[in-house]
Amino acid sequence: MVTHIASSRRDARLALGLAAGLVLLSVSPACDKMPLLAPSGTVITVIPAAVSVPVNGEVEIVATVIENGTTSTPPATGTPNPGTGTTTSAPATGSSSAGAGTPVQNGTVVSFTTTIGRIEPSQARTQNGEVRVKFFANGQSGTAVITAFSGGASGRSPELKVGVAAVDHVILTATPQTLSPNGGSTEISARVEDVSGSGLASVPVTFVSDTGSLNPATALTDANGVARTTLTTSAKAVVTATAGGKEKTVTINLNARTGITIAGPTTSVPAGTPASFQVTVPAGGTVRDVVVNFGDGRTQSLGALTGTTTIPHTYDQAGTYIVTATATDATGFQEGVSTGVTVLPGQPPSVIVTPSNSNPSVNETVILTAQVSGNTSTIVRYEWNFGAGATPASAETTGNRATASWNSTGTKVITVRAIQATGPSGEGFGTVVVKP
Repeated sequence: MVTHIASSRRDARLALGLAAGLVLLSVSPACDKMPLLAPSGTVITVIPAAVSVPVNGEVEIVATVIENGTTSTPPATGTPNPGTGTTTSAPATGSSSAGAGTPVQNGTVVSFTTTIGRIEPSQARTQNGEVRVKFFANGQSGTAVITAFSGGASGRSPELKVGVAAVDHVILTATPQTLSPNGGSTEISARVEDVSGSGLASVPVTFVSDTGSLNPATALTDANGVARTTLTTSAKAVVTATAGGKEKTVTINLNARTGITIAGPTTSVPAGTPASFQVTVPAGGTVRDVVVNFGDGRTQSLGALTGTTTIPHTYDQAGTYIVTATATDATGFQEGVSTGVTVLPGQPPSVIVTPSNSNPSVNETVILTAQVSGNTSTIVRYEWNFGAGATPASAETTGNRATASWNSTGTKVITVRAIQATGPSGEGFGTVVVKP
């Protein structure tokens, strides 16, 4: 009887042990699925890798999770990657107050939230007390604050400026900044930067000018933070660029005019007679050349000119001519001014033949001189006819003198034609009376 009772007790204890074992086996897998969270007293520090991010960009977020640690507020640093909308991470280091602490156990789960944009992944596990995730702006502008928490511990990032909210200043340039006296077009470039001097992409910039026209009036910054527009103006202009509440102005100037003038004859001039033109450039100008076009197919370069210069010009044909003087300044800008002149048909010069002896003897040599007067150009030759019984009977000379003799008595008529380089010819005559 005693033996039976002891056996029953042993069987009961064995059954209870088996049951306990089954309970432990069933509970153990459930324990493995519970997330590992930071213990009490843990400090979480959240550090963005940059102070700002483009409106469609991203930036790495580093969270350090330290047991019994102290908060750290290092400056966010990072380098933008042009053309990608991303920022290269920088070491999450900086100044902090002294204090003991060790990284939490690897695999500790940290969750993230943000006031704007999104965090990917929204949960991550620590490795050596650190978690790295990414913030995506999602096309939103504003100020993002990222919060990381695990167990009862949490930490918040410094304010992260996103898109337009990140604008700290605008740099404005014009290329070229000085236009010709007649105006023209220039490219206006606005670089939008954050507080660290990095360019901000996808920021709208509004351009306004007090004169002329801008195309476009609003532009988005490119990957380097630069927005561009073109100004077309015929006068001095002041252009203002505005982005994120910040603005900058640039002044576009016009070069001074050359001030060239030209004046011609106040009355008509005959063809073959020199006409005078006065070309004037004010003192202190930067004219490197002046070219005069006389309107008859001929031009004359005067070179660098200051003050007034008189230029004579002879027209071969009657008509009305437009005379233009074109000045070129040091920048290559050209300015032309014009005047008109009326040219009348040319008048032949007067010619008189004077003999050295008006009453020579037969066969006596006489020197004959042609005297030309009136409006003449250069006389290129003289064509002589000495009359009946003369030796020689005729002649051509380049000078205004010729010689002849006669073999018979009586009155002899000598004629001459003076041929001009330009303009009509002039004719004249003289006489001698040959005695026996």
